[in-house]
This record gives sequence, C-alpha cells and structure tokens, in this order.
Amino acid sequence: MTTPPEILATVRAGRPRELPALLRPLDRAQRRDLLAELKELRGELRASGWARWQERERISPALLVAGAACQTGAAAAAAWIGGRDMRRRPRRPYDALLEALADRDPRWLGDLANRLAARPATARDDFPLISELARRAGCPVPTTDGCVEGWATAVRASRAPLVHALRRDPHLTAFVPRLFDTPEPVTSLAWQCEPDEPHHWPTALAALAAEGLLDRAVLLDGCTARLLRGGTALVLKPYRAVLAALRPTEEEERERTADWIAITADAPSPVAWHAQQVVARLAAAGHVTPGQLADMSAAVLFRPERKLVRAQLALLGRALARHPGAAAELLPLLGEAFGHADTDVQGRALELAAAHLRDDEALRAELADRAHLLSPVHRARAVAVLGADAAPDEDTGAYQELLPPPPLPVPLAPAPETVEETVELVAAVVNSRTEVVEEFERALDGLVRHAHRDRAALAAALRPALADRYWLDPERRHLYTGELAGLEHIAAAVLDARPARRTRQAVVGWRSDCHHTDAAVARHARLAEAARRVDTRPLPFLLATPTQSSGTLDPHVLLARLAEYARLGETPAPADFAQALLRVRRDPSALAAAAALGTPEGDRLAAWLGGAGSPAEVTRHTAPAEYHRNGGTPDRHVLDTGERTVVAAEFPAAFRPLGRRRTVSGRCWDGGAPESLIALMPEDRDTLAAWSLPAVTSCALDDERGGTDVLPGLAAAGGPAGPALHLAVATGLGARHPQDRLRAVDALLTLAGRGELDAERLAADLTELLDLGTVKPGRLADALRTAASTGAHATTWSVLGPALPTLLTGSADPRGTGELLEIAAECVERCGAASPHPAGLAATAARPGRSRLVTQAARLRDALHRNQEALAPAAC
Repeated sequence: MTTPPEILATVRAGRPRELPALLRPLDRAQRRDLLAELKELRGELRASGWARWQERERISPALLVAGAACQTGAAAAAAWIGGRDMRRRPRRPYDALLEALADRDPRWLGDLANRLAARPATARDDFPLISELARRAGCPVPTTDGCVEGWATAVRASRAPLVHALRRDPHLTAFVPRLFDTPEPVTSLAWQCEPDEPHHWPTALAALAAEGLLDRAVLLDGCTARLLRGGTALVLKPYRAVLAALRPTEEEERERTADWIAITADAPSPVAWHAQQVVARLAAAGHVTPGQLADMSAAVLFRPERKLVRAQLALLGRALARHPGAAAELLPLLGEAFGHADTDVQGRALELAAAHLRDDEALRAELADRAHLLSPVHRARAVAVLGADAAPDEDTGAYQELLPPPPLPVPLAPAPETVEETVELVAAVVNSRTEVVEEFERALDGLVRHAHRDRAALAAALRPALADRYWLDPERRHLYTGELAGLEHIAAAVLDARPARRTRQAVVGWRSDCHHTDAAVARHARLAEAARRVDTRPLPFLLATPTQSSGTLDPHVLLARLAEYARLGETPAPADFAQALLRVRRDPSALAAAAALGTPEGDRLAAWLGGAGSPAEVTRHTAPAEYHRNGGTPDRHVLDTGERTVVAAEFPAAFRPLGRRRTVSGRCWDGGAPESLIALMPEDRDTLAAWSLPAVTSCALDDERGGTDVLPGLAAAGGPAGPALHLAVATGLGARHPQDRLRAVDALLTLAGRGELDAERLAADLTELLDLGTVKPGRLADALRTAASTGAHATTWSVLGPALPTLLTGSADPRGTGELLEIAAECVERCGAASPHPAGLAATAARPGRSRLVTQAARLRDALHRNQEALAPAAC
C-alpha cells in the first residue's frame, strides 16, 4: 500500500502543523514505507552541503515530526529527534510532535522521555518535550544532568520572580537536590546578580527553605558535598552563595564538622578559608576535639597559602591555651610549618612551640629533628627553644649549583632507504596536524632521493597512500589553482598531479613586514625548487637537510655533500644551498676544506664561515605607549636587526627579505610552529629572538598567550646568545600567564646549563623592564621561585640581586617586592653569596613594622652579612 503523496509534499513544504492529521490514518505498513522515503529525503539534504541550506532549514521541522511519528521503537524515535540535522531552528515543533505521538502507549512515551533525557547534547533543549512526555506517560520526570539544566533554564525564563516560579513548579523537590550534583554549575545558577534581584537563585532557595517547601538539611548537605567534590573557586562560588543565603545555625554547622575539616585540606583558598573560619567558631564553642584539630592541622599546615597557615597556627595556639594537655598531640604538627616557604610562618610556629613546650623531652627532640627545615634566620632561636639538637650539621663543603641538564643535540636520522619507508613517512607527515621538523626533513629528503633514483616506482607507491588528497581527484582538482603546501607540493610533482592552472599567491600571512611571512616564503621556495627539478633534472639529494633535530647542519657534512655533487657533475640548487648556508654551524675549522673544494659553492661556504655569515647586529630603543596600536600600555623595547649584506644581495630572491634591515614593533598574528622558524635559521638565534620580542612582550602586557613558546628552542639553538635573546628571556619571566613564564624559566636554565647565560646582562634587562612596568614584580617572583626550586640558587641570585635596587629605591612598582626579597634571601642562604648589599636594602630593613617587605629585607641583609663574615677568615 502506498502512502498518500500529500504527506511528503507537506514535509517538503515545511508545514509541520498539518502533519498530525495527515499521519493519523496511516497503518503500520504505510508508516514504514513513508519512513523509507523520509530517510531518503534526509540523506539527500545531508549530502547537499551549503547549496540548499535554506531548504534544509525549512524542511527540518516537518521532517522531524513525520519521521518520529513513523518510528515504531522509542530508541529509533529518540535518535531521530536528537539528530543534529533536525535541530536547525531554535524553536522546534514540539506541539505538532506531541499531537502526532498522541496515540502511542503511555509506556512507550515514558521510554521515549527517558531516552531523550539520556542524550547529553540535546536533553537541555528538549526538556519541555521530555517533561510533557513524562506527564502523559504518568512517570517521574527524568533528572539527568541535561534535564536539570533544561529545568533551571525554563524556570529562570519565567517573567515572574524566580521564587514565585519555583514555588508553583511541580518538579521543585525533584530537581533542586540535583542542582548540587552536576559536574559543572547549572548555567543560570552560576549567573552573577545581586541578592535582592528577582532571579537570584541563592535568595530564592533560602526563601523556599524558610517556607518549608524545601528541606534545609538537603540544601546544606548538597552545598557541603559539592564543596567537598572540589573544583576551581569560580566553579564553587554559586554553592558558597547558597550556603551564605541559608545562614547555617551553630548546630547545623556542628553536625557537619567533619565536612568542614575535610574542605580545608584541598579546596581552593577562598573555600578553605570559609571552612577554616567555621571550624574556628566551632572550636571556640568547644565542639572540636584536639584529635579533629590535629587532623585538620596536618593538612592545612602543608598548604602553601600563608593566610591559611597563619590562621591555623593561631587556631592551634588558642586550642593549646584552652587544653594544655593536648600539647603532645598538637605540637608535633608544628614541624610541618618549619618547612613552609614563608619564614614568618616558620617563626610563628617556632614561637608557638616555645610558648607551650614544657618538660617533655621526647616532644622537644621530635621538633628538634625537624628544625633543619627552618631558614638560617631562625636557627639561633631554634637552638634556644629546642636545644643543641636543633643546631644544623656543619657543612664544610663548597656550594655546588644544581642546574637541570640542558637538552642535548639529537642527531637527525638518515633519509628512509626504501620507497616503502619513504611513502609511509610522507603519508604520516602529510596527514599530521602538527609539523615535526625532523620527520618533515627526512620525508623531504627521501622524496627527492627516490624521485632521482626511480620516479616511476615512487609514484606507484605514493598514489594509493595519498588517494584521499583532493588534488588527486580529477573532479575536484580544478577547484584549487594555488600552490600546494609542504610535502604535497613535491608529491604532486612526482605524481604529475599538480593543479593544471597555477597562480602566484602569497604563501601565508597578511603583513609584508612579518618575519613569519618571509620565513614561510623562503621555506616554500626550497620546496617549489625541488618540485620543479623533479620534472627537469631531479636532485640526487638535498644539501640543506639538517644533521640535528634543531635544524643545525654540520659544516663537515655539508662539505662532503658538496664534494659528492662535484663528483656527480651536479650543480647545487640555489634555494637549497641558501638554506644550507643559513643552517650550517659557523665552525672556522672547516674553512680551509671549504676553500679547497675549488667550486663556486665551496668558495661561498668558505666566505660564509669566515665572517660573511655573521649574525646581524641588534640595537634597541624604547617606544612610547602611543607608538603602539593598543595605546595606554607601558613603554616597551623595540629591537632593530641590521642588514646581512650577503643574504640581502646574493641569496635567491625568496631569501633576501631575511637579510634586510628590520624593525619589528608589533606582534605578528600569522606565525607557525616555533620549531619550523628556528630550523630555518638555527645558528642565528639572536636575530630570531629580536623578531620574536613583540610576541613575548604581548604576553607580559597584552594578556596574550603562547608568545614565549619559541624561547626554550632559541636557548638550545646555535649562534651567539646575544642581547636580544637575553631581553626576550627577561621579558618572558614577567609574562602574565604561568605557562608562558615557565617557558622563559626553561630558557633561563638552559642558557645557564650551557654556560651561555650573561647574568649581568639579564639583570640589567630586568632592571629596565621593572622600571618600564613591562615586568611586574609579583610575576617575576613566581618565575624566579620556580627557577630556584630546581636548585639554581646562585643563578637566580645572580640575575635578581642587581635588579633589587630599582625596586627598593627606584620608580618601579613596589608591589611584590617582598616576594622577590624572600626569594633572594632564600637563594643567598642556600648558595652562600657574599655580594655587597643592594642599594636601599639597609634602609628598607630598618623601617618600622613587620610587613613582609621589611622582614624579608632584614633577612636578606642578615644573610649577606653572615656570608661576608664567613668569608672574612678565609680572606685573612
């Protein structure tokens, strides 16, 4: 039996409201036949692409209604309704769909409701449909995460104040407890608004609890359980707001004492602080036992936050004053505070021990055993309080700097020997989302070598491996008339499948003065040259293939390659040889052998090694804020790279922009992977650092990310570690985001580990950057604390010490100076530095009060004085 043609016509016309009446008379067989036609129509629309998008949007609501009504199983109906192509419009035809499903069994409707609720991607939007299906089926409304989100959105969308909408909602008691169970806060619950606004969730929930419509215990338990589950402070903020609106009584807080103690262990600082204050109130009321306080203190004293640890020490002091007999249980916990990074915390813990230690020698010995964790500034007091056992062992050995080992050069593996290996590597590189320099260069060299040996065999193996590339499809090849990128350019030449009509176009970029654009043009020129030679005279191999993963080329290997070219009677390709010169390590020991080759390329190589290849000179100046597009930011450094005459005049045209005089004043937005940029000029890292400085500076001033990605690679590359690289590292140490600062720390430690760090220069750069405001003391403190934590105490002091006067006496922002002084004091105590006192240190240490700035200045002053005294007898 055929289906009435007007049904399909109504679907195509996009009139869903007419469909229930047309579908009602159909029997099971007719619905099955109609469903087949609907599936065919759906597939046709899916395959049409953007050409028929308006038709899809018109038809999809009617297609949703008709298809769901023709399904016999609830699972199939849920899959049909939840399809992405059925959800083109924000408003879906739920009324028409419910009318079309009105004749279904209630159990079937309930099954459909639960299946729709179980679809995380669509349950929120489908909640009105799910709710009505459950009502008609007479079953409970599903309360999946998506349904909770949908319910909260629907209630929040009401024009009435939230408390009124919730009061009359039939699902109130089912959904409110689930608000605290979702992985992320429900969107409307997390919206920020004032407590007196009509849509403030915490106020509404507290009001309903006061009316008895909601159980206070359920809300309180939900809040504390969600805080225990953890998350960021922002994620937990809505639940803290609900807790604050409920205003728990002392009895309600006492019932949850174990929860508050557990929250203090690892919750974010604001949440842990709130829980700590609750426990402090309960302890003052006598509701916290010494054992519970001991469990809490063991976790809190281990935390790095000074505010929490100081408050916990104060709580312990009050508990010991109330319960002197608990000293044996509570005082051993102070040993944890002895190792805290804040020396003020250490001092408070030591004084607390002094106040409550009696004649318990075992307890005194236990604390003395942990006294080695104390800073040297507290050691004399520790001996007075804990006895001679607290004195540290005499260290007669000289301090040894513990630097992380620098990355070692990794030799590049040779090109694949066989066609099969080459094709496998080429396919992997072409299909990879990220470019790995080593694999790219090996694949490129393999393509060139095997195209020279047997192009036909290479093409036969390459074609099936790249069969999915559009430029191999005759029907699609004409759609693209530009240049293919990367290895595909050469692969297309091997397969004789390049676009028939090619146009000249920029490879990447939109700025003519961007070094990324110039670098990409130079890289592409080498590829295009190799591709052209496939058709004319294939190269036997590439001269510029690096010998190390960083991109560096050993000069003796290049000499051997040039000698083999001469033996074969081959002329080096200009772009390939230019790239080889940019990559070769400038080792003067190879100069004589290069001159002895007796070829033009040998002479050029000898001149390059003899001085023609020296990096460009880098000069700096300071540009005012209005010089930049984002005016209003602090002044910043701008670097100029001078001209490299040989590159600008003698290299192929595509490479000449790399040698021109350049001033980079703004960040480039069209850069590629840092490794590719470094591999282009691996022996000119100072030039690359100068070009990269704007991106690094943007990480410090403009809230950008990723600009410091290039720094670790530059620190490990070749060539002089000059002023540009040191300035870039110094700027990166003040980046806004921790990950960017960490990369700058990696670069700093790499330079130190290779013996290439000019600490005096880096310190001078930090001084200027602090004075300009480019680097903030707090961010610099975080970076240098990370560097010192690796064991590089002398290195950290060498770059920090000379920068302190600008903070203590200059015009730099003083905020965060206390942290820097703390790090400086720690480094001086560890490495035994006996440098002269930085200007302004004595005056700062002599100020009244016990601020962090003053106490750490005094600590640094005393540490330097002790080290100077220790060196005095040796000098005598």
